[in-house]
Amino acid sequence: MTMDHHLDLRLLPDPEFGPLALMEALYAKLHRALAAGGCTDIGVSFPEVKALELGLCLRLHGSREALAALMGTAWLRGMRDHLTVGEIGAVPTQTRHCCVSRRQSHSSPERMRRRLMRRQQIDEATARERIPDQAATFLRLPSLQVRSSSTGQHFRLFIQHGPLQDAPVPGAFNAYGLSTSATVPWF
Repeated sequence: MTMDHHLDLRLLPDPEFGPLALMEALYAKLHRALAAGGCTDIGVSFPEVKALELGLCLRLHGSREALAALMGTAWLRGMRDHLTVGEIGAVPTQTRHCCVSRRQSHSSPERMRRRLMRRQQIDEATARERIPDQAATFLRLPSLQVRSSSTGQHFRLFIQHGPLQDAPVPGAFNAYGLSTSATVPWF
């Protein structure tokens, strides 16, 4: 899949909604559009990401054709007053690449125990033995509250920008524009 073009969507200041609420709304619309279209050829990045904040820019990556097809749909309806939409442009030469992926938090030992009990049909005492309270891990990554198009579940989506790489890694992207291995240009 060609990642030779990009498109920036930049949030505008809004007196009624904070940047995080606007980014969550924009990302929800993108997720629904990618899921409905079965898109696996568009990836995302957040070029202004810092510590626990994603910033005000959502960058879409893909081929010119894939990005034009997405932008030819009405997926941004209701958001246009809250952002500026850049032009589809070629990725700069001599660009490095990074994998933007989902990281899952294991912050609830209780939830992990219930899942283990369901999957392995064990009792609570055994599950508590296998998963002690100390098993909780907390991620220090930026995140968005999202709703899955397929399951309807609400969850926190932690987003990790991996280390920079000199060569691109091809692959497919999920309905959130994320991948476990494929890279997007980083500039």
